[in-house]
Amino acid sequence: MKTIHDGGRYFEGPRWHDGRLWFVDCMARTLLSVSPAGELQQHAEVTDDTPCGLGTLPGGDIVVLTMFRKRLLRFSDGKLSLYADLSQLAKGTIDDMIVDGQGRAYVGDLGFDLPPPEGRGAVGRIILVMPDGSARVVADGLRFPNGIAVSSDHRRLVVAEMDGACLADYDIAPDGGLHLRGRFGCMNAPDGICLDRDGSTWVASFTEDAFIRVGSDGGERERIAVPGRRALACALGGADRRTLFCLSAATSFAELRKGKSVSRIDVVEVETPGDGYP
Repeated sequence: MKTIHDGGRYFEGPRWHDGRLWFVDCMARTLLSVSPAGELQQHAEVTDDTPCGLGTLPGGDIVVLTMFRKRLLRFSDGKLSLYADLSQLAKGTIDDMIVDGQGRAYVGDLGFDLPPPEGRGAVGRIILVMPDGSARVVADGLRFPNGIAVSSDHRRLVVAEMDGACLADYDIAPDGGLHLRGRFGCMNAPDGICLDRDGSTWVASFTEDAFIRVGSDGGERERIAVPGRRALACALGGADRRTLFCLSAATSFAELRKGKSVSRIDVVEVETPGDGYP
């Protein structure tokens, strides 16, 4: 692995777009991008909320999720503007999201407000936001939905269940609706995810300090350890989508509550290229 950027606070939402990795620093409340060589650029600041998930619209604009005011913001022409307000639909804090190739945004609704309450159960949901602005719930019964990924053929969606220690696998209907196919894999506190061309899923395991490649049968295929660091999120990018961008942080759940975290981005070349979104 090679470090291309270090010294941020808490990086999330990596998305490969237009030759750069786009992501947010949740604690610094900034939208950023970095080149494969490590050249960093700050694009916008979210002054009134915590940004987390990202997506890229078919036209190239970036959508930024803000957690507590439950909004999606559109970054276009150097400015942020309201894209969708989910405050009346979401039951809890919204966390991660993805935008597919048709411009449909899938948003994770935790079903409770952070910090997580005890005995919270399987109350998480996925909200679908269509390009026309309409929104509806398309999945429920999830245990802390976190990272979300969609296959390139728009037939499959995978979501990490952070409390469930597994991945939930869905078929996507033509209208964007979701039908649970099943659950697979077993890892501690899965966070951000991405898919590859073999149908496997790269998973950032927060408490295992590792990025794990899980086959569609649930078996572990590869593991990249980051000892002493929490694995936060990952994305496959680069010219041939064989560069795995690994976002991690030196922190813990207790330190996060105190705002203590130092984040970095490492890269490693892998054999199987990425697929779909992110």
